[in-house]
Amino acid sequence: MKNTLLLILFSLILTSCGNGTTKSVETLIAEGNLEEIKSKKQEITEQQKVLNTELKLLDSVINVKDSGSKLALVSTFKTDVQAFQHYLDLQGNVMTKQNVLIYPEMPGTLVKVYVKEGQKVNKGQLLATIDDGGMSSQLEQLKTQAALAKTTFERQKRLWDQKIGSEIQYLQAETNYQAVVNSVKQAESQLAKSNIRAPFSGIIDDVIQEQGTVVSPANGQAVFRIVNLSDMYIEVDVPEGYLKGVTVGKEVKIFFPVLGDSITSRVRQTGNFINPTNRSFRVEIAVPNKKGNIKPNLTARVQINDYSSDNAILIPQSVISENALGEQYVYLATEVDSSNMAIAKKQIISTGQSQGDYVEVLGGIDPGVQVISEGARNVRENQQVKIIQ
Repeated sequence: MKNTLLLILFSLILTSCGNGTTKSVETLIAEGNLEEIKSKKQEITEQQKVLNTELKLLDSVINVKDSGSKLALVSTFKTDVQAFQHYLDLQGNVMTKQNVLIYPEMPGTLVKVYVKEGQKVNKGQLLATIDDGGMSSQLEQLKTQAALAKTTFERQKRLWDQKIGSEIQYLQAETNYQAVVNSVKQAESQLAKSNIRAPFSGIIDDVIQEQGTVVSPANGQAVFRIVNLSDMYIEVDVPEGYLKGVTVGKEVKIFFPVLGDSITSRVRQTGNFINPTNRSFRVEIAVPNKKGNIKPNLTARVQINDYSSDNAILIPQSVISENALGEQYVYLATEVDSSNMAIAKKQIISTGQSQGDYVEVLGGIDPGVQVISEGARNVRENQQVKIIQ
């Protein structure tokens, strides 16, 4: 419409110029006077500038007065600096390093089982006893022999100190005493194997062999399974691209889908080896288990904080568009007047990490500018818009 009006007015000017005393363009071209042609061009250029100004004024009046022409209605938000934390979302399983099967150390009948499944036990607590096959009686005899050997040795020592008797008698008494003492210690060590004790504090997860069962180390049959639920962790594989961001001490949010429960923990160990198969490194996350409801092999979703910023500008991802060059841009509301009329301006931006529906802006936008949100897809560069909140 604007170009059509411009052509009509320009034609009228040419016509009027041709009908008056002023020479027409055709006449000047025919005469070929260069100075007059340049002067005519300058004159028409000045007239065109005046016409363009008048056309813009007419367009603005038409936009306001014409009921068929409606302004673009948009809503905006003002950018501000805020704290931003990005979390890497992964999945892993709960594990414990103290989840072991307890095997018998000597063959025999399981004469007594002192614990049951689910029972809490302390390190060193007696869990069961195996028939020692008369080993305890042999131990008592050895202790009696040791007491006699000790008395004999002490007597020979007193005599030898008084230079009574021979040295060989003293040495024989000493040797005999030490031999019997060693036999007692060996018998005690062997007899101790008839007692099955807890290797660490935990919970008896399974009583595998019942009382009265014949057990033996040779058949590889375990007697108990004991689990420590207080020292648990989650092991996840983290892509190597996050090597700098995921370090010891970083905050971790843990969610257990089966339990519908969440806890907060921290990275306690990172691997020093990149797996060439999946280009990842191993991360260990401590799992507090105060309630005791977290079990080994439980599936968990973990979110590791790999990036933080205290002075971030965040905007919704929905307001960001991309041009043919792959550049990201948003529309800003500029020249806002008292009636909330503004001009839409396209602004190229650079972005960083995203979290949920928001993305961090690294460049192109300063704090305090108004970004068009609702209606951002329907505006164009330099379009006049009406801001509604």
